[in-house]
Amino acid sequence: MNSRPASFDELDRKIVTALMENARTSFAEIGAEIGLSSTAVKRRVDRLRETDVITGFSATVRPSALGWRTEAYVEVYCEGAAPPRRLAEVVRGYPEITAAMTVTGGADALLHVRARDVEHFEEVLERIRAEPFIRKTISVMVLSHLIPDSPEAGAALLAPKDAADVR
Repeated sequence: MNSRPASFDELDRKIVTALMENARTSFAEIGAEIGLSSTAVKRRVDRLRETDVITGFSATVRPSALGWRTEAYVEVYCEGAAPPRRLAEVVRGYPEITAAMTVTGGADALLHVRARDVEHFEEVLERIRAEPFIRKTISVMVLSHLIPDSPEAGAALLAPKDAADVR
């Protein structure tokens, strides 16, 4: 990650907004919308990528199309003070965990889990609970998304091939 501060002006904001709405929008289309040439837009996008303002481009895929029909949030409570680095190592081993973060409050971490079905979710939960420093978990199943176009309602990355076969 680049540590130098990035200059970020109103044109950059417009470019980023256009790309967030549709990352496939051409530089020419963005330029026509904001009054820049496609070359100028490309230079700005390159700079925004180099300075980690733009960190990547991805496709949003409906999780159910990939076989992920069950979704839950899992609060994780650890024995003692489990360092975030150790938690990160553990969660990287679970293809079903699509997001993980340390949090304030009683729990040490919050995991976003996707699974094929309830049985698969239960298997994942049991594997998480078997980690030596996990004291307990509390799960909340997602019934529906009230904001269906939110990033949480979709999956940015294709599930690993072996994730669907975990048993």
